[in-house]
Amino acid sequence: MTRNDWTLTSTTADLRRPPLPTSPVTFDAQPQQLTIDLARTAIVVIDLQNDFCHPDGWLAGIGVDISGAQAPIAVLADFLPWLRSRDVPVVWVNWGNRPDQANLPPGVRHVYDPAAEGNGIGSTTGPSGSPVLQAGSWAAAIVDNLKVDARDIQVDKYRMSGFVDTPLDSILRNLRVDTLLFAGVNADQCVLNTLTDAANLGYDVVMLEDAVGTTSPSYCLDATVYNVRQCYGFTTTTTALRTQAN
Repeated sequence: MTRNDWTLTSTTADLRRPPLPTSPVTFDAQPQQLTIDLARTAIVVIDLQNDFCHPDGWLAGIGVDISGAQAPIAVLADFLPWLRSRDVPVVWVNWGNRPDQANLPPGVRHVYDPAAEGNGIGSTTGPSGSPVLQAGSWAAAIVDNLKVDARDIQVDKYRMSGFVDTPLDSILRNLRVDTLLFAGVNADQCVLNTLTDAANLGYDVVMLEDAVGTTSPSYCLDATVYNVRQCYGFTTTTTALRTQAN
């Protein structure tokens, strides 16, 4: 039985959903201590892909220092199996452009390509030889250090927000989750945009500070953390959540 289902017979339809067991956990967070129900929680992991994080990928190939983008990988490699053991859904939200780019407007195609030199998100000739962030390509694949479980859910996105022009909201509502943990890159760009839309849609949002990274200057991350705490939700660390849940 799924998280969101009816009980049907030939003569009756019971529209009550199956009860979800509660799994509360209280842990240190900012701006205050936080209690969530892991049974109603999912983690959204954003853009930990070769083109963003691999030395042979797109960003490194155009001269971007990717060390900040690589920082969350080891943290999540350790943390995600623990979440799965608690039956917390793992949702990967990654750039996955259509090969024909039919839904990519110019403002997206030319990100990181201000002079229109063909180096942007819409480039068909990335530094690795793989089209930049094209669905199904090596460039768009999740980095090898992070293993995708058969139970995980993958969603392609085409904007800074994972909610625009994607089924992400429908999937999360079908999972019957209220709280979203956020991880991935870039913290101040795609992670923040997706988190902001989630908060605007009514989800409770928690950014995992040690599981996000960015290639932007440090003040961008500082401002992001401040704004998440001030305007949208909470921040914590994987260590705080995991240690205090045990």
